[in-house]
Amino acid sequence: MHVKKSFFVILLSLLTGVSLLGQHKKPNVLIILTDDQGYHDVSYYNTKDLNTPNIDKLREDGMRLDYFYANSPVCAPTRASLMSGRYPDFVGVPGLIRSHPENSWGYLDPRTILLPSSLKKLNYHTAHIGKWNLGLESPNLPNEKGFDYFHGWLEDMMDDYWTHLRHGKNFMRLNTNKIEPVGHATDLFTQWSVDYIHQQAKSKDPFFLYLAYNAPHFPVQPPKEWLDKVLLKNPGISEKRAKLVAFIEHLDDGIGKVIDALKQSGQYENTIIVFTSDNGGHLPDLANNGGLRDGKQSMYEGGLRVPTVISWPIKIPKGSYSNAVNLSMDIFPTIMELVGGKMDHRIEGRSFAKTLLNKSDDSIERPIYFTRREGGILYGGKAYHALRLGQWKLLQNSPFQPYELYDLKNDPLEKNNLVNTNPEMVKKLNTILMTYIQQGGNTPWQKPVNR
Repeated sequence: MHVKKSFFVILLSLLTGVSLLGQHKKPNVLIILTDDQGYHDVSYYNTKDLNTPNIDKLREDGMRLDYFYANSPVCAPTRASLMSGRYPDFVGVPGLIRSHPENSWGYLDPRTILLPSSLKKLNYHTAHIGKWNLGLESPNLPNEKGFDYFHGWLEDMMDDYWTHLRHGKNFMRLNTNKIEPVGHATDLFTQWSVDYIHQQAKSKDPFFLYLAYNAPHFPVQPPKEWLDKVLLKNPGISEKRAKLVAFIEHLDDGIGKVIDALKQSGQYENTIIVFTSDNGGHLPDLANNGGLRDGKQSMYEGGLRVPTVISWPIKIPKGSYSNAVNLSMDIFPTIMELVGGKMDHRIEGRSFAKTLLNKSDDSIERPIYFTRREGGILYGGKAYHALRLGQWKLLQNSPFQPYELYDLKNDPLEKNNLVNTNPEMVKKLNTILMTYIQQGGNTPWQKPVNR
């Protein structure tokens, strides 16, 4: 019986050209990045007013990372770190990249090597569907940064999920061509991803798909039928919270369709799936950051800790979890190690592949650094920073506020500022922080001007 089954598997593999269960084939890689999803705006943390069964299924099939940080409390810098494996200001993106030059605070260094370029060397077909936000023109368009295929949105946010405009302009593209698709942006990105996955199932080469949803970033616009369902099952819920819950549940349904496409095409078991968010939840929209202090834009934990799950059914233990401290820029080297690649250029991120594979990890403790630059009256075009080392965290929550010190082991909700009672630790962390700020200053964050 065993011989017959093995023969059948080999025969089917030869006939279809598809290596079943990833045998003799590198794993596919799927990164799902959501926008402004709160740390506890997933139901696997027992959030009572929200249901995300498809994200929960990824958690059941993989590892939950409880101390995973975004590299920044806003989106573009985190995206730069996710794709480059580096601190965002080290590649010229300390703040948001916007279409209005007077309010744009980043310019991706064109020399930066991104994850898709490294995976292409390993014969991966590379695709980006959804939000880019790392450049609006050459040489920083997706197809110029290692992606074979781009179907999505170039700018930072949409003013409307149905019309897909920003400041009255269309930033939707198919590769470099302007397009005018009809439908809710979440549904569009989902369907384009489903189509891509089925198409790649016919290829002998593995794929890398970077699926970056705009949702649940404001404006919070769930389809009406999703809002109606939330209002029906949660009597007494506020209308504002109901809209965000419906928006996230609609997003989760899209993620479920993408996962189903992997399963239907026989690719799920041998696909590494990373689910994470680009920063903490937006509190004005009533995001749930799990009791952590503050939210999006903030250097407190609520602005930086994000829900994160990584699955690879044939390798990562199901239902596992980790308290290891990692962040967005670590995904690049982790993926490279998992697929058998090597890093041949300098990055600050480090692999946590051993953690995922339930192997002992003897990595030494390291400082992790956060930065954000922004304009307007609140920030004045200046940057503010945070640094965590072990249980200690030094932060400045605005360029115009003094530094604060917290002991996260004994004060995880950051209620007791110890800056005046532990000057030695403040001095130690500030000395480290200044070295990172100086390194970040080596890379211009504005587009070079032709003189």
